[in-house]
Amino acid sequence: MTRTLIHGGLVITASDEVHADVLIEDGRIAALAAPGVLTADRTIDATGKYVIPGGVDAHTHMELPFGGTFASDTFETGTRAAAWGGTTTIIDFAVQSVGQALREGLDAWHAKAEGNCAIDYGFHMIVSDVNEDTLKEMDLLVEEGVTSFKQFMAYPGVFYSDDGQILRAMQRSADNGGLIMMHAENGIAIDVLVEQALARGETDPRYHGEVRKALLEAEATHRAIRLAQVAGAPLYVVHVSAMEAVAELARARDEGLPVFGETCPQYLFLSTDNLAEPDFEGAKYVCSTPLRPREHQAKLWQGLRTNDLQVVSTDHCPFCFTGQKELGRGDFSKIPNGLPGVENRMDLLHQAVVDGHISRRRWIEIACATPARMFGLYPKKGTIAPGADADVVIYDPHAEQVLSAETHHMNVDYSAYEGRRVTGRVETVLSRGVPVVTEREYTGHAGHGVFTPRSTCQYLN
Repeated sequence: MTRTLIHGGLVITASDEVHADVLIEDGRIAALAAPGVLTADRTIDATGKYVIPGGVDAHTHMELPFGGTFASDTFETGTRAAAWGGTTTIIDFAVQSVGQALREGLDAWHAKAEGNCAIDYGFHMIVSDVNEDTLKEMDLLVEEGVTSFKQFMAYPGVFYSDDGQILRAMQRSADNGGLIMMHAENGIAIDVLVEQALARGETDPRYHGEVRKALLEAEATHRAIRLAQVAGAPLYVVHVSAMEAVAELARARDEGLPVFGETCPQYLFLSTDNLAEPDFEGAKYVCSTPLRPREHQAKLWQGLRTNDLQVVSTDHCPFCFTGQKELGRGDFSKIPNGLPGVENRMDLLHQAVVDGHISRRRWIEIACATPARMFGLYPKKGTIAPGADADVVIYDPHAEQVLSAETHHMNVDYSAYEGRRVTGRVETVLSRGVPVVTEREYTGHAGHGVFTPRSTCQYLN
């Protein structure tokens, strides 16, 4: 294996910014040293650039079956797009269907991903059917590196768990060290509001946001926090979109509870204005939790600065506008829920640095280091330090680009950020020392990425 030296860049981690050369050997970081000290067989010039850890996107849905169709990115296309965007690890969601064992769902997702990924990947397990067998299986999955379990307070009849099922899974995770991830929306109440809206003839995409009320996200967040408190278990709330939900998380954290929250770029950069776009264009922006009015954004940024929100991941779940989003013409409740974003996250968060919302180190913390720690991948992933996997991105902080479906690599026919100009762009990406993007050319291949077992949450220590 050759020795590679990344020379002349500013190395940025969650804790430090230092001008240093980075030596890579056998797929790992071997050393950091003052510029000019180390030598190697191959040198990558990073002068004037940032040298950052590869992004860890802890929330993606490749090939997810939903609403009578499938997410349009496969593990091959989705991980390639992730690499283009400077993300070198994804954690996707294996799905247990009702009546099925967890193992069946996990095996099915292993089969989808194995040999197809450009970058490393792990799995969370969606638990749709809590029973004695499921609870026992949770222990076994934790032992083999699937250490987080997602439950839904939404989608009755599909993924939904009632409070009793949620409590039982939380009690089990309190014993086995697993982390419960919660989709916190009151789905039973939302279904009533959906039915009433459709009966009034309110069928356009914008009503998706109006029926999935912020108060019903906040109520479910509060309920999940208290159930976790009863169970003595930590809790991670996914895709937090509403200021009222952030307030619930902040209150719980002020009480000293091990409660964590993620948000996503769509909630930081998009709003109900997008959902209201005419001619059914708003369907492109239908996701759950939904986009909120613009005034929620300031509270989400504040939560990221105060660490009441710890992670930004994408909830990447793309559906093409033509033929998929269109399934909901005339009935917003039939629009497949999800947005493409796995390729855009690192760039949008760098734009947030440029705009003054967050610092450079906080960018790396919320996009790389904390997701790695939260889900048991640190310090193998999420940092640049001796012994870590050489997942490294050379990032040009000055390059300008315009986000567009014309130029992105996700397998979807629109961009949620079409025409948005951002400053900063990925130039070169290494995954375990292997170049997968080289000076804006794709040099990776399906099958390079491997399944990565995870330890339990390291953010609690």
